[in-house]
Parts: sequence; C-alpha cells; structure tokens
Amino acid sequence: MGTRQAALSQGRTNLALATLFFGTFVLGTAELLVVGVLNLIAADLEVSIPAAGALVTAYALGLAAGGPILTALTIRLNKRTILIGAVVLCVLGNLVPVLAADYGLFITARALTGALHGLFVAVAFVVGMSIVPPGRMGRAISAVFSGFAVSAALGMPLGTLVGQALGWRGSFTAVVALSLIALIATVTLIPSVPSTGGAGDQAAYAFAPRVLAVLFLNFLVFASLYSALTYIVSFLDSITGVSGAPVSAFLLAYGVATAVGSFGGGRFADTNAARTLIVATIGVAACLLSLYLVGAIALLVALALPAWGLFALGMVPSLQYRVVSLAGPGGALASSLPASAANVGIAFGSVAGGAAIGSFTASSAVLTALIIAVVAIPVAWATSFLRPPVTEEGARQPRGETNHPTAERLK
Repeated sequence: MGTRQAALSQGRTNLALATLFFGTFVLGTAELLVVGVLNLIAADLEVSIPAAGALVTAYALGLAAGGPILTALTIRLNKRTILIGAVVLCVLGNLVPVLAADYGLFITARALTGALHGLFVAVAFVVGMSIVPPGRMGRAISAVFSGFAVSAALGMPLGTLVGQALGWRGSFTAVVALSLIALIATVTLIPSVPSTGGAGDQAAYAFAPRVLAVLFLNFLVFASLYSALTYIVSFLDSITGVSGAPVSAFLLAYGVATAVGSFGGGRFADTNAARTLIVATIGVAACLLSLYLVGAIALLVALALPAWGLFALGMVPSLQYRVVSLAGPGGALASSLPASAANVGIAFGSVAGGAAIGSFTASSAVLTALIIAVVAIPVAWATSFLRPPVTEEGARQPRGETNHPTAERLK
C-alpha cells in the first residue's frame, strides 16, 4: 500500500496518534451533538422534530456515501495535507449553523461535513497504521477509533449541557473551538505521509469479494447494535423499570465500557483479528440474550449492558484491520469503507428495531438485535478463512502470517 512511513521516535508517534484520537473525538462529538439538542434546534428554526432529525440522517448519509468518494478523489495527495484540509472545511461546516438560521443550508452543511468526517477517518487510519512499528497496527486503529467511543461517552453529554446552558449554537461554537485546536495539533504533530497510488489502481482490491464479505459483517454488527441501542431507554423504562436519573448511570456504564473496548480491541486485532471477530460476535449474542431473558432484573441488566458495549465496540479495530489487510494494495481506499458499512447498518438497525417496537413490546428491539447478532456469528466464522491477496511483491507477510491470517502488513 505504497511506501511505509519512516520510523518516528516513540514520543513523536504517540503525539501523532493522540492528535488523530483528538480529531476523531471532535468529529464524533460534532456528529452526535445534534441528538442532544434536537428539541432546541427544532424550536429555534421553527421546524418539526422529524424535520430536525433529518440533520442526523444527512450527516450519516454524507459520511456513508461522501467519505469513500472524497477518499478516492484525494487519494494521490499527501495524507497530512488531506487531514489539514478536512479539518479546515469541518470548521467552516460547523460554523454554518452558528452564523446562519436557514434550515436548508444547515442540512447541506451537515451532509458535507459528514462526507469530510468520512474522509478524515479513512486517512487517519492510513496515517496511524503507517507510523507505528510492525505488530502494532491494530493498536493504531484502536487509537483512532477510540475518539468516537469517547465522544459518545463524554463528548455528546458535555455538548448537550453546553447547549442547554448557552443555547444550541453555543454548543456548535464549542465544537468549532475544539476543531481549531485539532487543526493546530494536526499541522504541528502529524508527519508527512506520501500518496499511496491512484484510486483506479486500488479499486479492484478494495472492492474484492473477500473485502465485501467483511464489510457485510461490519454492517451486521452495527445493525444489531443499533436495533437495540436506539431504543434502550424505552427498554430500561418499560421492561427494567428504570427511569429518570438512574437511566444516565446505566448509559454511562455502557459508554465507559465501549471506550474501554475500543481501546483494548486493538491489542486483540494485532494478535488475531479473525479470531477476535468470532469471539466478539458470540459475546454480543450472549449479552443480548441475557438482556432479553433477565431484562426485568435491574442488577443483571447493569452487568449485561456494559458487557454488550465491551464486546460490540471491542471488535471494531479488528473489523477495520481485516478490511485493510484483505484489500492489500487497495488498503488506502478500503480504509474508508468500514465507516460507510457501519452507517448503513446503523440506519437499518434503527429502522428494524423501531418496526419491532411498533408491532410488539420494547423488548422486541433487543430480540431483533439478537437475531441479527446470531446471523453475524457464522459470517464471522466464514470470513476467518479469507486471506490477503498475493501480489508480485511476494511474501509480504510479517511474523507468522501463515499462522495468523490477520497479520498482513501494509507495504
């Protein structure tokens, strides 16, 4: 996948990874912020709640569709340049709702910012994996992805508090300020990472059936997750009997577990990503089965909910690792695809869970998630047999590639 970045000192590498983590944290907060201040936006712009909800949809669609497109269009540029440009444009995109009161312009800005978000993530993965020593690629992935997990656990709640205190535009102003800090850090601490070739050269590898198979697993993982997570407050209220302030404690426990899982998952990806996916999908299904069976017992739900988040988010670094590894020379382009698959899964899962609740009880969303999770188990098992492409570069496998099919290195 192009020439590997020259070795950096450990301190410089850690600072670069911390910068990528902070960038994804800021972007994740910007994405989720709307959810916490949706009512305020609807009232201020004089639109309905469903219309305001389209701001969330526009961002997700922009990320899912626009991220890969922008990645392909900019693939010949230096990766540091792309990251800087993406952050600059995200600053402008998040300034739009602060300075303008036009709903249509807001929707457009959200879609474009989502696409830039997808671009930043794809390139951040490539940069992170290019600057770490052999055997730490999974941990580099987890450092980048953990920004999103922490934004869900901390960024969105804090942004919501700011929005309630200073108005929803105040929360977007805070995001702009954080984005400027991320921009300064990116300019200062991210090294130059040269182009990795053209999109046309990489497309055949990036969209190979073996890669699409893991992307399908990615879709199932997030469809299962959001089938239940979207309606978890309703489940806690009507099934568990938990409402009001205690709900926040349950959600905080879940959020902390997802952050821990996303941080720790990189180490398992480095060891054996394919096996990690099998174990994690089984773990997710077991946790969802527990939630469904013991949902009326608050103490057991308090244990099952964080375990669910730990397994679900802990496998994300392995999903990214497998996609990039199986794409081989197309890894730079393929790095944008897991986020797209995840967002399609999120959209499908939220609709599936909503349809189940609309027809049955609140626990039916958890049952729907369980069914999807069970389907994901044999898919994860089947993908474990997939191998990276053999290229004219020859034996590109590092330590034990024949024993560890996921240890494929980027070249």
